[in-house]
Amino acid sequence: MAEAYIVDAFRTAGGRRRGRLAGMHPAVLAGKMLDGLVNRTSIDPSAIEDVIMGCVTQAGEQAVNIGRLAVLESRLPLTIPAVTIDRQCGSSQQSLQFAAQAVMSGTQDVVIAAGVENMTRAPLGMNIPPDGGNPRTPEVLEKFGIQRFSQFDGAEMIAAKWGFTREQMDAFGLESHRRAIAATEAGAFDKEIIPVEVTLPDGTTEMHVRDEGIRYDATLDSMASLQPLAPGGSITAATSSQICDGASAALVVSERALKDHGLTPSARIVNLTISAGDPVIMLEEPLFATERALKRAGMRLDDIDLYEVNEAFASVPMAWLQHHGADPSRLNVNGGAIALGHPLGASGTKLMATLLHALHARGKRYGLQTMCEGGGMANVTIVERL
Repeated sequence: MAEAYIVDAFRTAGGRRRGRLAGMHPAVLAGKMLDGLVNRTSIDPSAIEDVIMGCVTQAGEQAVNIGRLAVLESRLPLTIPAVTIDRQCGSSQQSLQFAAQAVMSGTQDVVIAAGVENMTRAPLGMNIPPDGGNPRTPEVLEKFGIQRFSQFDGAEMIAAKWGFTREQMDAFGLESHRRAIAATEAGAFDKEIIPVEVTLPDGTTEMHVRDEGIRYDATLDSMASLQPLAPGGSITAATSSQICDGASAALVVSERALKDHGLTPSARIVNLTISAGDPVIMLEEPLFATERALKRAGMRLDDIDLYEVNEAFASVPMAWLQHHGADPSRLNVNGGAIALGHPLGASGTKLMATLLHALHARGKRYGLQTMCEGGGMANVTIVERL
């Protein structure tokens, strides 16, 4: 089978809810990301064969195939097609995997995998009108013996199952901020961030280049003062991923495209895995998807130099670490979604951008990315730095 390569991956700096990116239409935001990717990689825009865009809340301004609308908002040729996909939080990681599969199959040579979510302008759940029916039937709830499917419930169930205390999860959340602060101050994100011009409340413009959600004043005491998200629970806003506005993209190409367009690859795709399991606890599937991915790749976790495990809630990467006996110093080395935000459909290629640039900065070889997803699914992508 043919190889698939990532030329590079980039992201916007995260915007807080009602923050610096809130005034930007998501199609415009995604269009600017596409332009930035093309500029940074120097790919001939006419060579791009498809854009695969991840987006979770496909309603309002994010409806009607936002992938195609992003192309029309960009400077790319209008002849470039696009599709929008939803694999919940793993949507743009799946975009990357679909792009790689297209290249590996030989049906395409140059594909952009991307994602966008402006959670300020298209809030989570707005695609489910209150009087428009429930996507889950009473029969399926009865089948699983529950009253609702909830990621918040799943996060609490994982914390209880693995024995994590409120204090342990608060410490994990604080470490996410500390790593993000250190990475920001060291300039570790500079090469992966595409600057976006934003209009400030006073009418002036400025380039948005720093993640807005990092709390530089976070302490264990301030975290301890927060109320749990659910009565009697242990998960708080400080140990949950932040609502975030953002976009991200990666250029995936074949070996032939590397030669034809004089491109230098950043990484080679080693393994693509998707799996599904318990939809009630829901967020635990990355643990088992990782096992499956490593087995298919003929690798051990010790072979992996850096891991990006999405911090949907602190209990998820903590359980992943404990289940695999993994080295916490290799996990989310520049902080995670607790500090940097989780722009849903954009998070997959966002994490890949961070993973690739971290591998290059540290001179490491293999990276693994995994994402918990609504419905009890998980994507795993293993890459080799080149």
